[in-house]
Formats: sequence, C-alpha cells, structure tokens
Amino acid sequence: MATAAISLFRRCSMTTSAAHVASRHIDHTFEKLMSHYKHYLRVLSIQDLILASSDHSLPLAFLSSLSQKLRLNRGAPYFLRKYPHIFSLHYDATNCVPFVRLTPAATDIVRLEADAISIGIPNAIERLIKILSMSPSRMVPLRAVFKFWKELGLPDDFDQSVIALNPSVFGILNNPKERNTHLLHLLNADSIIENLTPAIEKWRIGERETHSKLDPTEIELGFKQVFPPGMKLKKNFRKKVREWQRLPYLGPYDKLDNSKKMTKTEMMAREKRAVGIIHELLSLTVEKTAEVEQITQFRKWFGIDTNIRDLVVDHPGIFYLSTKGKRHTVFLREAYNRGRLVDPNPVYEVRRKLLYLVMVGRRGMWMHHAGDKKDDDEEVDSEEVEDDDDD
Repeated sequence: MATAAISLFRRCSMTTSAAHVASRHIDHTFEKLMSHYKHYLRVLSIQDLILASSDHSLPLAFLSSLSQKLRLNRGAPYFLRKYPHIFSLHYDATNCVPFVRLTPAATDIVRLEADAISIGIPNAIERLIKILSMSPSRMVPLRAVFKFWKELGLPDDFDQSVIALNPSVFGILNNPKERNTHLLHLLNADSIIENLTPAIEKWRIGERETHSKLDPTEIELGFKQVFPPGMKLKKNFRKKVREWQRLPYLGPYDKLDNSKKMTKTEMMAREKRAVGIIHELLSLTVEKTAEVEQITQFRKWFGIDTNIRDLVVDHPGIFYLSTKGKRHTVFLREAYNRGRLVDPNPVYEVRRKLLYLVMVGRRGMWMHHAGDKKDDDEEVDSEEVEDDDDD
C-alpha cells in the first residue's frame, strides 16, 4: 500500500517544479475569484499607505513613484480612477497638488474591520498559539508572524496588544542563529497542546455521525477530498487516493521524531504530516487562504522537508493553487463553495465588503454604500472583469 501511495503524488524526476504547477487542473471558480483578488491586494497596499500617513492622505506624485513596486502597470492615476468607490482625489488649495484619500465607504470598512478584529482577539490568540504548537521547538521567527498577521486576524499592533499583554503565554527570545532577529516562544506548551484539536477532526466527526460509507480507517486518517469540477478521476487514481488516505501519520500537534533514517512508509507519514500542517495552517487563517511564500517561511520550523508548492499541487482534492497576480496563492478547497467561505467569520465578512467594491469597479457610482444591494456579489461575479493589469 505504501509503495502505491508513494507513486501517487510524486512528480517525475525529469519534471521541473514550474512544469508541475503548469500541468495542474485549473479550477475556474478559484481563478475567477483571484482575478478580482489580485486587484484587491493592490488596493490594500495603497490603503495601508494612506492609513499610515498622519492626515490619511497621500500626494498622487508619491504613489506614482511607487507604481512599479505596487504593480500598477498603467500608473497610479489610472488605477485609482478604476476604483472611485474606494479612492478619491482632491487638491491642496494652496499648491494645487493632487492628493489621494479613502472614500467614506472605504473608511467605514476600515473601521468595521478594526472593530471585528478587536472583538475577535481571543480567537486570534488561540490561532497564534496553534501556530506555535505546530513547531516541534514551540518557536517561530517573529518576522514570520509579522508577514502573516493579517491572515490570522491579528491587530496591526499585535506585538503590544497580544504578545506583550499575555506574558504567561508568549515569550520573545533572541535568535542565536541570526543577529538582530527574534523568536516568538510558546510558554507552558505541554499543558496547552494536550487540549488542541486539528480542524480536520470536525469533518471526521461529521463523517462518523452520518454513518459515512467511507472506510473507518480512511475517516480516522484521511482528509476531505473535494476535486475540481471537470477533473477526470480514473479508477487507478481513485484507488491510490484511498490508499493514501489510509496511511498513518503524525497530527500537526503531535511530537515529531527527528530521526534522519526513515523507511518509505515513514517518509510518506512525514509527507502526510506536512499535508496535515498546511491544512491546519490554512484552517487557522481568516480567509482560508495564504501565499506559498508565507507558508514556506514556517517550513523548517514545522519540520517540513517537502517543497510546499509541489506538495499543494500533488493534492488537488485538498488544496488549490492559483498563480494569478504574479503570486502563488493556496486555497483550502473544502472551505469554499462558489468562491465564498462555507463558514464565514466577522473579519472575512468585512473584508468581503472591500472586495465587493473592487469587483464593482466604476459601476454603480449612484450607490453610496457597499451594503445598499446586499446580494450584488452574484451579479458582479457574473460580469466580465475589467483586467488591464498583467498577471
């Protein structure tokens, strides 16, 4: 069984990683979402710059100087005019210099998100604890968390409002291997970890309660498989998936054996553990998605030896990888239905309001608020997307 499973998700040694990614089955629902989302991320970059300024406005010339860095291929003025629901241009009365501000609708969304994050701090603390618990050393680089804080729904001052205010849970250590860097450490880890349950258990409990036709071993050790629409699943492939599902492995919070010599079965168990960790990591994010680069920064700290991007592509029933927007974005497939979260949370719902304004573009300028047409997501999704910026 192990030998068959090993061959299932292994790439041919002559296949490059890029070719492996290019050969994956395309899921048009996720690609359609990403066609909007890549612009949404550019909007967020500009929004963050505006909010960081003292008067919440920026000179247009300053944004123009950052056009290449922000991937605004046709320049800042063109991009800003595409989203009049989000950005407004005004002029300095004295010097007649154009400035950029957020519209009242966008400002309201910023406030609503801050409120949702503030209310959800206890949940965000739990997510951060779980991140640290997946590391055998119970430590990760602090800079890695700084690159992942939005995904976890942490406040932007989380180092003060979360870490510093919970000294019995979190500690900061100097990194002995890198000067001027720090490690975030989970204190009293043993008493905490014994009470942690992986997100996949929710599916397993549901399968047990509904008297699933799946093999009991497959339920106990497997993952929910949701293959892309139109993907042809041959009989031999299905068989190998079932065999892989039954392979034993260590859960994301179980103690890892650092033995260097491993049998083939142990190697597959280690690889399946990596799948479990990526599954759990995505489950902890607000939007059940993250960039491969963000996941990779935790790789050695989680004890993962496998290439993250290849591992994600190797398991199309669990993850989906999009390459739109010159970034590799991973989605937890089971968490989505028709481009939306199956189980949304308050922070996601607020962020969806901003994404809606991005999808609207120049349309509907007579509307004063994103919420005036509650069910417009479906309407906008069905329209062609104006996509003037390169992927």
